[in-house]
Parts: sequence; structure tokens; C-alpha cells
Amino acid sequence: MYFIDFFAYIIFQILQFYKYAIIIYVIISMLISFNIINTNNKIVSIVMDFLFRLIEPLLKVIRNFTPSFGAIDISPVILIIIIEAFQFIMTKYGF
Repeated sequence: MYFIDFFAYIIFQILQFYKYAIIIYVIISMLISFNIINTNNKIVSIVMDFLFRLIEPLLKVIRNFTPSFGAIDISPVILIIIIEAFQFIMTKYGF
């Protein structure tokens, strides 16, 4: 029983980390698009490459199902809502 609780706690924390990574990815993408952060910077390039490889596969799946709103991308918001719902289910039903 303790192993299942520990495993559920680890999954919950991974989802929490993933949610924060999505928020950081969106903020850095906006800063790059407004030309506040330069992508020629090595650290920015490494961080964006890591976040891109971590987050973009799930965002592509969501973009396949959502309609296009032009320049507005709502897929990160939908992904965060899905993660929040999964975390709520985990805490509500004791997984």
C-alpha cells in the first residue's frame, strides 16, 4: 500500500513539474517572439531546446484536435487543464 502511495506521489510531482515547464515554455516563447530574449544566447537556446523536446509532442497532439484561431494558440491552456483534471482525480480518489 505504501508503494502505491509513493508511486502516486511521484506521478503527481512529475505532473506538477510538467505544468511549470509548460508555463515557462510559453513565457520564454513570448519573450523570444517580442525580441526581448535573443535565441543566439547559448543558455536560452539550450533551455528552449529542452522545453521544446519535452512539451511540443503533447502540444502537437492537442493542436490536431483544436481548431485554428490564427495567431492565438490555446493548446498549452488545454494541456494545463488536462493535467489539473488528472491531478484532481488523483487527489480526490486517493491514487
